[in-house]
Amino acid sequence: MTTGLTQALATFVANPTFGGQEQAAYAVAKTGFIDTIATMMAGHREPVVDIVRQFFAQATTPAEAPVPFLGTMHPAAQAAFINAVAGHALDYDDVAISGHPSTVLVPAILAEGHRLNSSGLDAVRAYIVGYEVWGELVSREPEQYHLKGWHPTGVFGAVGAAAAVAYLNKLSVDQARQALAISASLASGLVANFGTMTKPFHAGRAASHGIDAVRLSKLGLTSAPDVFEHPAGYLFALSLSGRADLTRPADTLGQTLRILDSGLSIKRYPVCYSSHRTIDGVLEIVERENLKAEDIGHVHVTMGPAQASMLRNKHPATGLEAKFSAQFAVASAVVARQVGLSQLTDAFATRPDVSALYGKVTVTTVDTVCPLEPAFALTDRVVIETKNGKKFDSGEIRFPLGNAKNPIDAAGLKAKFMDCVATGKAENPAMHGADAGLYDRIAGLENLPSVQSLFGK
Repeated sequence: MTTGLTQALATFVANPTFGGQEQAAYAVAKTGFIDTIATMMAGHREPVVDIVRQFFAQATTPAEAPVPFLGTMHPAAQAAFINAVAGHALDYDDVAISGHPSTVLVPAILAEGHRLNSSGLDAVRAYIVGYEVWGELVSREPEQYHLKGWHPTGVFGAVGAAAAVAYLNKLSVDQARQALAISASLASGLVANFGTMTKPFHAGRAASHGIDAVRLSKLGLTSAPDVFEHPAGYLFALSLSGRADLTRPADTLGQTLRILDSGLSIKRYPVCYSSHRTIDGVLEIVERENLKAEDIGHVHVTMGPAQASMLRNKHPATGLEAKFSAQFAVASAVVARQVGLSQLTDAFATRPDVSALYGKVTVTTVDTVCPLEPAFALTDRVVIETKNGKKFDSGEIRFPLGNAKNPIDAAGLKAKFMDCVATGKAENPAMHGADAGLYDRIAGLENLPSVQSLFGK
């Protein structure tokens, strides 16, 4: 008899195996911890973080887990929420499996792991469990969630976080199944809210929902035993065209690891990942040809339809809107020859020399699909035409710099980490937890006796 998908996922969560590939998987998971903690530090002073902190200000007991860079303690679900929002607030966090897995999984694991006094090894293994469940579910929809309006980070993050937290809590198979099914009813997030504070809110809510689902399961809240494969269940409800695969056996869970196939793509630019190939292409051309803004006649960008739908702001008026704008990505790359945190401001986005380029950028979509990143075209392309009639073509751009298939090296990852630390401290000189040994402790997380000591406590 074939085991249903919901039961198979619960069995894996309760008793995970990693196919003899633990060490390789640990390395990828630790990259997720490093990148997420870095972006949490850089983003912890963003206005959206203060808003959610105020939202929880009247309910801060029991003090189970830290928001380390603010120096405060909260109930675990709240700590996970605030830290996840901080990690996603700059849109600088890593990308994989059609979303941002680490910005949900890491805060949920750190918060619940602190409460449970979990070991660093358990935290790393919990990350892999959450990633594998997330990846298994994403793989069952042949079309692109973003085009339907679903934000996969919120939609799949709640379930992935529940899987990771269920593992930390050592739930039985039945308890794990109930927690996963509860989290399926808590999943949400809409692409329409990209470019607003609600996008990082999706990540925060997903992280906290994962913890809530586990708590509710342990208290005895019942849920459907077939919630993922049911014809009125999670996958079918989210499906664009009713083509979600509800019947394929999940018999490779724990034998071949998606975390090793898909990996993590580390962002080099703090903007929507849909524009990273475009930025790489523009930078390569303008630096090689020494082009200036006044030289540009027209820029033609080719990408996938889901990418274009995410980059919705053709004339951004704020730094937040600029994160989701192909026009800004091009203009910043031309004018500043970089797209960094210092460019993601209201003042820069509306500078006359920057905004003058917005109308010179057109985007055309193609129907090819990247098998590794289904929300993206197989390749992107940039063609720059100058006012004097010259054309410069980037050619087909397959993987942006930092992609899992064009990866950042250890030195580059550490450089990003240290830059995020510096950014956080510039915003808040009293920032807690970012001592000199933090990077090394995260890099050796699997050897840490307790995650409670991660931030030097």
